Amino acid sequence: MTTPDRQPSAPQPPASTTRDLVYRSPQALVAGVLLLVLAAWLGIDALVKGDGRTPWLALAALILVVPLVIAFTLRPAVFAGEDRLRVRNPFRVITLPWGEVASLRSGYTNEVIANSGAKFQLWAVPVSLRARKKAARRQTRAERAARGESRSGGFGFGGLGGFGAPGAVGDDGPARAETDQIMGDLREMQERRGKAKSAQGEVTVRWSYEVIAPAVAGAVLLAVLLATG
Repeated sequence: MTTPDRQPSAPQPPASTTRDLVYRSPQALVAGVLLLVLAAWLGIDALVKGDGRTPWLALAALILVVPLVIAFTLRPAVFAGEDRLRVRNPFRVITLPWGEVASLRSGYTNEVIANSGAKFQLWAVPVSLRARKKAARRQTRAERAARGESRSGGFGFGGLGGFGAPGAVGDDGPARAETDQIMGDLREMQERRGKAKSAQGEVTVRWSYEVIAPAVAGAVLLAVLLATG
């Protein structure tokens, strides 16, 4: 008895083992943890020691507040992979293949703009005008130090090595705020991967019902309790 010959299967491309770069706001994470601790302390105290309708009001407030705090502080993140950019905002998750990213714009907020013209804010990469001003002052000092070195012919304090101002022009490039540096890294990745075959596709937007549903339930319960009080 003979067995039929089997055709060798086509070789499959190796799966990408490159992990996504994850960007979050450290300040938002710290604020979120502190707010959750405060809400838990006040809410549990009201649940345990409250009289009458107070425990129910505290429960409804916790159901409303906790998801919102998580949504706006702990949840936002930007995941930059080889083929796509995934933006996790408070109530939506947007996935953009690099081929669909038209530009990444920084102003008073950081945004990614799709080829269709749709704009999506990067909640996890907030703009800090204070950090920008600090970076600009640092850049100005570095430029002044560099001009001082050129006038002294390299024999001043800046030319002795180790005494120059850190971050001077020519060492690591112009000084930039951290979030502006992140946006620069994302732009470089988009330019490098935008035309790759594996980085093409459609933009997808998914609503985060796991956050929206409990917040709505808490709001409805709180409104009913207040209306019937």
